[in-house]
Amino acid sequence: SFLKNLNNMNNLNCLKKNKCNFNNIMPHCHKTQESLLSSSSGYKNYRGIFNWCVVMLVLSNARLFLENLLKYGVLVDPVQVVSLFLKNPYSWPAACLVIVSNVFILVALYTERQLSKGSFSELVGFLFHCINLTIMLTFPAAVVLMVPSLTPVGGAFVLGTYTILFLKLYSYKDVNRWCRELSTVKAKKLSRSLSCKSHTVTHKVVCYPGNLTIRDMYYFVFAPTVCYELNFPRSAKVRMSFLLRRLFEMLFLIQLSIGLTQQWMIPIIQSSMKPLEVPNHLIWLIFFYWFFHSSMNFTAELLCFGDRQFYKDWWNSETVTYFWQNWNIPVHKWCLRHFYKPMLRRGFSKIVSQSAVFFLSAFFHEYLVSVPLRMFRLWAFMAMMAQLPLAWFVGRFLRGDYGNAAVWMSLIIGQPIAVLMYVHDYYVLHYRQEVE
Repeated sequence: SFLKNLNNMNNLNCLKKNKCNFNNIMPHCHKTQESLLSSSSGYKNYRGIFNWCVVMLVLSNARLFLENLLKYGVLVDPVQVVSLFLKNPYSWPAACLVIVSNVFILVALYTERQLSKGSFSELVGFLFHCINLTIMLTFPAAVVLMVPSLTPVGGAFVLGTYTILFLKLYSYKDVNRWCRELSTVKAKKLSRSLSCKSHTVTHKVVCYPGNLTIRDMYYFVFAPTVCYELNFPRSAKVRMSFLLRRLFEMLFLIQLSIGLTQQWMIPIIQSSMKPLEVPNHLIWLIFFYWFFHSSMNFTAELLCFGDRQFYKDWWNSETVTYFWQNWNIPVHKWCLRHFYKPMLRRGFSKIVSQSAVFFLSAFFHEYLVSVPLRMFRLWAFMAMMAQLPLAWFVGRFLRGDYGNAAVWMSLIIGQPIAVLMYVHDYYVLHYRQEVE
């Protein structure tokens, strides 16, 4: 029995030894793991799939582009665009309106200086600001409507400039009022670095009312933000290579947008009232990159403005609300700081405050479209207000990739439909009568 047990033990040791040798020669090739395309795998590097989508998008639209060239020929004419702006150079109402905007800037600065010295009471200063801001919106709109030589493009540029200044001066008014309130209780927590451009980071600060200078005011006017602060983050120096890259992108993309409009959109509009989903969406994406990345980074680099978060990952939006919060960060910060939170502090509910923000945005969308076109159809206003039920539906019933797909569908389909409505009404209003 002893010999038998010893023999069995030897056999067992041999099996274990042979097994180890087998594992060394033929190691395991399987382990517990998920497929990469499964959501539970945690895999997120889809760069190759993204590149494939871009290639397929280019190839699928190459046929349409070739058909357009064969049918209409080359319609891109940069000289035509330049001549449009240089036509009658001694009568540029758009440029004159932009110059006049300095009056409103100086009135806001004068009002704040009087308030800081106590020459104006808070009520008088509030009335001055209200009148100044009201005229800022009504005066350029009246000029655009009354001056026939002002083109829709020039009118849109002027009203866009005045709208940005309106938001800036409103923020300027609020922040300086907060400074006065803090000064009265001797809680001087707000301070500001010198607004003059510097190649080195300075730690010297100016307390209220030392910030009420023309240099400080115009730095804020040209800075790529609509929220005034008493201490903007500043970069150390101007990077010339970065600046030149952004300048090249600005010049190239603006010419590309004009070329696509001349070659692609105008023939479609003139020949038939077909939906403009692909060209409209492509030009919108180019405009986003041109304005929020190239132009604003160019301005920020030139002014050593440190906060470069002009947008977030809106393309990953799983809800409509997330998209509107992240595709235009400067305006979102303004709405949150000067409109949404003040309404909450006054006792309004979140739903009412959010609806008010969408209503304000809808007003400015309609203001920037209807006034330059000199027709009021409320398509932009209704399209913006329609975002409220859409945001509720997507947030309530769709999640993850389905929510992201719904956001993209609203951008690709909804926006071109609104554009087509304005194009149709503008054509009927101006060109149908000429044909008849």
